[in-house]
Amino acid sequence: MEVLLAEFEGVSWSMILLLLAVGFAAGWVDAVVGGGGLLQLPALLLLPGMSPVQALATNKLGSIFGTTTSALTYIRRVHPSLRTALPTACAAFCASFGGAIVAAALPEQVIMPIIVLALLAVGIFTASKPDIGRLERLRHAGLGHLSRAVLIGAAVGFYDGMLGPGTGTFLIIGLVTILGYSFLNASAHAKIVNAATNLGALAFFAPAGHVMVLTGLVLGAANMVGGYTGARMAIAKGSRFVRIVFLVVVFALVLNLGWDVVTDWIP
Repeated sequence: MEVLLAEFEGVSWSMILLLLAVGFAAGWVDAVVGGGGLLQLPALLLLPGMSPVQALATNKLGSIFGTTTSALTYIRRVHPSLRTALPTACAAFCASFGGAIVAAALPEQVIMPIIVLALLAVGIFTASKPDIGRLERLRHAGLGHLSRAVLIGAAVGFYDGMLGPGTGTFLIIGLVTILGYSFLNASAHAKIVNAATNLGALAFFAPAGHVMVLTGLVLGAANMVGGYTGARMAIAKGSRFVRIVFLVVVFALVLNLGWDVVTDWIP
């Protein structure tokens, strides 16, 4: 217990309240379209002595509470296809574990510009096609559908283990554009897979001692409330609402990650 409490040594009550507020907001955003890491990671890096790897690992612990809560809410109310979601989640879990292993050696200066350009292209594509994701128009039947879903889960899971920001957003992109899901149903599937990617990364980070447990549990409590609230709101308002939030988050990701790329290039 003393070791856990030592995490908050020198941390003010105002900072703890900020973490709770950020955790709630991140859980809400994650439940609707993903991208909550945009909020949580910078807040964690404000804590005294928090390294980037610790921030990434602790973010996973906080996020898994929110993604699991929102996933269960979607399962009860939207009834996503578990025959598709569970194999996809298994692939994402394994790939996320592998991504976490190589996270420290990732050539971020090369990868990040590609991610920014991909997000920008997806945002423009989605904005220019107002009907995409509004209705369910599933593509590819049987094994073809499942294999594509598993590949999406593996690719995004590996990314989540390495970097993280926008994982749920990338999952929704793939499920809507490649497989023809509506935005609401894509969000439901994405939360199940996202919970698995968080767990996969934690399976590596936790034994390695990178997780700040008490900080992660504080974030996790707020994430649960935000995740439940966000999932209920998305379900109540439907795919049009999810699409709007999706576009806002995509372009926020482009600005945030794009700024990181520019500052890395400036000596």
